[in-house]
Amino acid sequence: MKSALSGFKDFIVRGNAIDLAVGVVIGAAFTGLVTSLVDNFISPLISMFFGKPNFDAALILTINNADFRFGAILTAIITFLLTAAALYFCIVMPLNKFHERRKQGQEPEPTAPAEDVLLLQEIRDLLKTRNV
Repeated sequence: MKSALSGFKDFIVRGNAIDLAVGVVIGAAFTGLVTSLVDNFISPLISMFFGKPNFDAALILTINNADFRFGAILTAIITFLLTAAALYFCIVMPLNKFHERRKQGQEPEPTAPAEDVLLLQEIRDLLKTRNV
């Protein structure tokens, strides 16, 4: 039991749990961004060309009281492709260009860590040596 708690403490101190928590929070915020993009850009774009924001009511095949909604599948596919394209061209491609410029020396390198970050790093290193 003690080794399990020790392993958990090492896991928490290492920072992986914090990195994971930050990733979950950023993922949740990113979900809101994607939802807003779909609701406020992609759906109106589909409405502009086809008269309705989606194809959910189209292409319904009913067999023995079972509805096969091919229009809803088509809506999901189009929404996925348009969302992926918008994210690529608005986020991924500009970030890749930024990283390329920074590698070529056109963008300034990040500055040195702040004094409080250095202090926290020193504390972390001291805790590591103390637990060995």
